[in-house]
Order: sequence, then C-alpha cells, then structure tokens
Amino acid sequence: MAYNMKEIVAEKPSRFTSGHRMCAGCGAPPVTRMILRALKPEDHAVIANATGCMEVSSFIYPYTAWTESYIHTAFECAAATCSGVEAAYKSMKKQGKLPEDVHTKFIAFGGDGGTYDIGLQSLSGAMERGHDMTYVCYDNGAYMNTGIQRSSATPRFADTTTSPAGSVIPGKMQSRKDLTEIMEAHHLPYVAQTAAYMNFKDLYEKAEKAIYTEGPTFLNVLAPCPRGWGYPTEDLMNINKLAVETCYWPLYEIENGKYKITYKPAKKLPIEEFLKPQKRFKHMFKPGNEWMIKEFQDEVDRRWEALLKLEEMSNKE
Repeated sequence: MAYNMKEIVAEKPSRFTSGHRMCAGCGAPPVTRMILRALKPEDHAVIANATGCMEVSSFIYPYTAWTESYIHTAFECAAATCSGVEAAYKSMKKQGKLPEDVHTKFIAFGGDGGTYDIGLQSLSGAMERGHDMTYVCYDNGAYMNTGIQRSSATPRFADTTTSPAGSVIPGKMQSRKDLTEIMEAHHLPYVAQTAAYMNFKDLYEKAEKAIYTEGPTFLNVLAPCPRGWGYPTEDLMNINKLAVETCYWPLYEIENGKYKITYKPAKKLPIEEFLKPQKRFKHMFKPGNEWMIKEFQDEVDRRWEALLKLEEMSNKE
C-alpha cells in the first residue's frame, strides 16, 4: 500500500497532543504521535504507560496529552496492565456488556528501562499468553527519567551516571541487549524495529501492521535523548538518520517468523558518524582510545551481517 505521509499527518487527528513537557529534541513524542496516527479514525485505544519520561511529562494530573483512554501504571507492569484490560474487554463483550460494533485497540508504551529491564517479566508473560495488544518500547538507551543511569539497552562504552567514562572504566563495559530478537523468540505474529526516519513512512507502516495484526505484537523504536546522549536539540532527526545509515539501528520486521530488512543503506556509513555528535561517546575519540571505536564497529558489523543472513535464510524457507 502506498502512503502519502503529508495527507496522513494533515487529515488524521493527533491523539498525542502538544503541550506536554517532554524535552525539546526528545525522540519519544514524534514517535508516539505517529504510532497513534496509525489507528483508524473510527477506532478507540486504551493506552497503558509505564512510569518514565513519557508518563511524568505527558500526564500531570489533572492535565494530559493523551486523547485516548489512558492508564499510568508502575514502572514494571505496563504489559501486565494492558493485557488485563484486554482480557476484561473480551469478557465484557462475551457478557453482552459492550456492543459488538465497539472496536478498541490495546497499546502499551514503555521506555527501555521499563521494557528491557524492570518490565521484561511482565512483557514476556503478556506476549506468551497471546493477548491481542501491541507493546511499544521507546528506546532512549538509559534510565533517563531518573538521572541517566545505564540500562541493558545502553550501548557499550557509553558514558552514564552509573557507568562513568574515566580512568577506571571506559564507560559501560557490556554490549546492549537485543530485545527485538528476544521478542522474536516468543514466536509472535509481528515484531519490528523502526525509527523516525524517511519521512516517518517506515514507522507508520510498521505501527499500522502491529496494531492491526491479531495477537501480541511488539515494536522497538529508537527514541534519542538530547540530555542523555548529548546532542543539540535540533539534531534529533539527524541522529535518527545516522543510527540507521551506520546500521547501528537496522530497520526490519519479522512477520510470522519471516525476516524482512525494510531499509538497506546504499553505502553503510562508518560508526564514527553516529558516535561523534554525541557527548556520551566523546572519550572514545581521545588519543589511545581508537580500539573502542574499532570494537564498536566490529559489533555493529557482526550484528548487521547476522541480520542479513537471517533474512536470507527465512526467504529460502
């Protein structure tokens, strides 16, 4: 299906409105707004939102940036809350307490701290049980809301308040967890990784697929953070671009086990292009630290080649 993104933005209402208190240059609000635009105009949504940047900045009682039914839930249980609401909805329909023509979609939002780490158990449980819901992780690579502490989504060598780059350690020492692949291991009907790039087309198409695929679905969306990553607020979209063009953040989807890379750079950029604009990696460019850049590049290359092979293998089946 061909999409005219200008028409979509102009004609569809924004279900995540302006006036929230997210930082300028934050990747999460444009991601959330576009995902909710993928809803059909006649459909209603129930949003479960884990504690985090998004929640504390968009829902300050009695004000809210959300036009849909909204539940603020604890850090660790957005998926459990959303699955419970979905189960209650199905029960009420069976009991005749809701009319058959009511169409409601169930969407959970959580940051990487509340998804990769604290909320992983409830997320895994909801996905395994098969609830008809979409979980969206807005991945900003650390616990930004509570002081920029490292998470398992934080890339190796990143400088955070709990993995400070200095004379003792050169930033975070561990590689980032691959949550998209962990979700694929749950054998979901639809899993995708995306970002706000290429006029939002990739993000919109994957959000629509996820929301309207029956059963549990998962979206992992890059959401850069100007405070935690250390880039000028006006550079948000350029950071998204560099993450994709260096293959640090590949755009791909897995539909019923079949891999499809939705964007392959014509010329893959060196990882320095992505690292250099961010203050959290500035120590990597000091004399004598070239090995860090090389190891970072090697890891990106390994993961990209593995993804290419997964796509090739799934298309042969």
